[in-house]
Amino acid sequence: MVRELSRTIGGPIGAHAVVGRARFFTPVRAMLLMAVVFLALGWFAKAPCLQQGPVGEDGGIGLDWSGQRQYVAMCYSDTVPLYGAERLDRGEFPYKASWEEERADGSTQVRYMEYPVLSGIYQYVSMVIAKAWHGVPWLPSALQVVVYFNVVALGLAVAWLVTVWASASLAGRRRVWDAALVACSPLVAVHAFTNFDALATAFAATGLLAWARRRPVLAGVLLGLGGAAKLYPLMLLGPLLVLCLRSARMREFGRTTAAAAATWVAVNLPIAVLFPNGWAEFFRLNSERPADPDSIYNVVMSFTGWTGFDGPLAPGETPSTLNAVSLAAFVAVCVGIAWLALRAPVRPRVAQLCFLLVAGFLLTNKVWSPQYSLWLVPLAVLALPHRRILLAWMALDAFVWVPRMFYYLGVSNKGLPEQWFTGTVLLRDLAVIALCVLVVRQILRPGEDLVRARGVDDPVGGPLDGAPDAPPRWLPRFLTPRGRPREREPEPATSG
Repeated sequence: MVRELSRTIGGPIGAHAVVGRARFFTPVRAMLLMAVVFLALGWFAKAPCLQQGPVGEDGGIGLDWSGQRQYVAMCYSDTVPLYGAERLDRGEFPYKASWEEERADGSTQVRYMEYPVLSGIYQYVSMVIAKAWHGVPWLPSALQVVVYFNVVALGLAVAWLVTVWASASLAGRRRVWDAALVACSPLVAVHAFTNFDALATAFAATGLLAWARRRPVLAGVLLGLGGAAKLYPLMLLGPLLVLCLRSARMREFGRTTAAAAATWVAVNLPIAVLFPNGWAEFFRLNSERPADPDSIYNVVMSFTGWTGFDGPLAPGETPSTLNAVSLAAFVAVCVGIAWLALRAPVRPRVAQLCFLLVAGFLLTNKVWSPQYSLWLVPLAVLALPHRRILLAWMALDAFVWVPRMFYYLGVSNKGLPEQWFTGTVLLRDLAVIALCVLVVRQILRPGEDLVRARGVDDPVGGPLDGAPDAPPRWLPRFLTPRGRPREREPEPATSG
């Protein structure tokens, strides 16, 4: 694909071309520039929702979302409505501020900031900067919510650039251009500013980079910070656990886990002590949420008329059975990945297992918000460096945004029926499952792994890179590497 595209600027490089002497446009800098272009496309995609509306009857001016603009123009971003919904426009501190929300049955529910602590603090700091900007008369003026969105978007853009840089560093010099798909992913143009997930991808990618550079404590700190923004970076400790167990590197894993736990507690503890109800809102809300429109459970309900594991729920009722089934399915995925990691003929790469785990979580979870797909982008690029396959999946995943917006618009407003949306979700899920199958195939057939060509072991492995198999003797034989007999411990020498 790249060879054919290069014909527009002269064709493939010749045998006698002079390369490697660029002083400024190194591969990483070129990819960062490409990422800036796609982030700009992402900002312009949200720009229609930032237009100022006419003066209202009360003399106030707000955004023009008339005619369901946020869905028709497909420019919706959680950042804009949450600015008022979570009382940020009033300058109130998240987790301390509360409000009452009316349910469908007329009862009320006390609500707080619904995001993990680091994401909530990020929103608060962005609000403080936006209000300070808005208060300076000689600076360019705009609606306060527009300034707030731009402040948030700038920080998220920096976070995604960090993700691109870390992904390029993890890819290694021989495959550095694999990370170009992280910079130029269609998902970036659609979802970079839909929510705050770029913060978590930056911490996850830099955490893996610290691990790759054999700095386990720093890796734990970064993964702990990522877990305080979105919980998924903490899941990456699971693959490290089974790979360190197989390679007798449990000391490094213990240091990383301890640092991650200490960091997560250090960030969360002050909020949990000062504002326990606000801190617990994230966990309460996620336990009470029904199946998300993007979840596989809702897809089945959409096409079959099934009412779900718990049937119709009353307002505020917890879907206990759905929660249990979703958790059991994810535990089964974890067990399967652990068995694969321990039994594979050659130790799997860290990126391969991390991708399988996060993809398995999204497929089995009851919530798959559209921007969650950003979690998979750097992991997929590092796990499966096949550009055409990855680009096809990313394009399909990004396209799901179109029927989603028109489904929310409603059939009565010339929108799309639910099955048009859930049908594309099903295709997206099948594409992710296909990627998982390809990754598993390369784990079982390491000779087909492009990353391991030319004697490379695991660029993300860090302490695991080049480490021999040394599973503990207490592991049963069916959990030891397949096709490799367990080495016997040397017998103690005796004097003759």
